[in-house]
Amino acid sequence: MSTHVRRVSRDRPAPAAHPAGTVHRVRRLLTRLWRLLRPVQSRLMWLVNAKFVVGVTGVVRDDEGRVLMLKHRMWAPGRQWGLPSGFAHKGEDFRQTVVREVREETGLEVAAGRLVMLNSGLRTRLEVAYEARLLGGELRLDPFEILEARWCRPDELPEDVQPVCRPLVRGETAP
Repeated sequence: MSTHVRRVSRDRPAPAAHPAGTVHRVRRLLTRLWRLLRPVQSRLMWLVNAKFVVGVTGVVRDDEGRVLMLKHRMWAPGRQWGLPSGFAHKGEDFRQTVVREVREETGLEVAAGRLVMLNSGLRTRLEVAYEARLLGGELRLDPFEILEARWCRPDELPEDVQPVCRPLVRGETAP
């Protein structure tokens, strides 16, 4: 067994450290730093990440397969018809948002089902939609938000319906 000794001349610089070793040391240093910051990690993450409001929509169907359509007072003229929708409260489960919004806007009780749309392409808003099944209740419209309600067959939606509603009603979207 021979031992190899490499001589380094004073005229030549020492060989550079292996880049992979440097990357490994930097990663270890960053990991240690992150662990030291554990008490404030969530605040740091909040500061550096995007902030969103979450719009939640319910595709509510009755036993006959009809879909609940609402004419919304606050929406743009010519595009006021749409599905029950609203914004999630902080910490609220999105399925629960569907149940709450349908109840607030119509007085009806629903059970939220599967996720049918997830869209993060809007600037500061995330859009999610769930199927929902009518359980019961008496139709009582929120007069501040809702002008009218209709149960519609999927091929008989109001003419001035929001464009996103048609594929949701036809079941053509998927998360």
